[in-house]
Amino acid sequence: MRVDIWSDVVCPFCYIGKKRLEHVAAEAGIELEIYWHSFELDPEAPATQTISNTERLAEKYGRSIEEMQQMQQNIAEMAASEGIDFQWQKANSGNTFNAHRIIHLAQSRGLGNEAEEAFFYSYMTQGLAIGERETLEDVAARIGLNPVEVDDVLDSDEFAEFVRHDEKIAHEQLNVTGVPFFVFDQRIALAGAQPRDVFSHVLQQAQDKIENQPTEDQAATCDSEGCELPKNP
Repeated sequence: MRVDIWSDVVCPFCYIGKKRLEHVAAEAGIELEIYWHSFELDPEAPATQTISNTERLAEKYGRSIEEMQQMQQNIAEMAASEGIDFQWQKANSGNTFNAHRIIHLAQSRGLGNEAEEAFFYSYMTQGLAIGERETLEDVAARIGLNPVEVDDVLDSDEFAEFVRHDEKIAHEQLNVTGVPFFVFDQRIALAGAQPRDVFSHVLQQAQDKIENQPTEDQAATCDSEGCELPKNP
C-alpha cells in the first residue's frame, strides 16, 4: 500500500507516528510503500543553535524552562511507549533543509525509509547536530549512500526543488499546518501521530478501497509554533 508522509526530522511526533504506522501495518500483514515528503518546521533556523533546545523553545514561545521541560518529558514518555529513546535534554536542533535533500537522494536510491529513521535516531536519541554537515555525512554513510554523491548534493542545489515542491503541495493543495501528515493510497488523509487503533482503521479503509473524506481528528503534531500534545486526547 502506498503511503505518502510529510514530516520533519526534528519532529518527535513524526517519529512516533512512523513507529505506530509500522507496528500496525506489520500486525495486519500489510506491506507499505512509503514516500517521504519534506516539511520544514523552521525554515529560517541556523545550521546550529547556540543554546539548548529547551531554552530556545521556552524563549520562542514565552514559556518557563520548567514548563518546557515538563512538556518534553511528556513527549519522551509517549515516545518510549513506541520504543523510542527520546533524549530531549541532548536534542541539538538546527536547519533541516539539507537533511531533507539527503532524504530525497536516499529515496532515489530506494533508501528513503532508512534515511528518515537514521535522521530521527541521530537527532532524538544520539543528540547529533542535525544541521551540521558532519551529521549529514554520518547518517548518509550509515545507510550506505555513496559519499561522492552525498558531497555532490551538499556542494550544490541538487534536490532543493524536491524539498520546495513537497512544501508547496503541503501548503497549497493539502492545507497541511502541522506534521506528521499521512495520505493513504492517495485518497485518505490523516493528520498527527494518531493512536494505533486509528491507524489500523484507516489502513483497513484503504485496503478495502472504501471512499472516505480526509480525517480531521485532533492528534499530536508539530508545527511552526512547536510540538504539542492534544488538549483533549
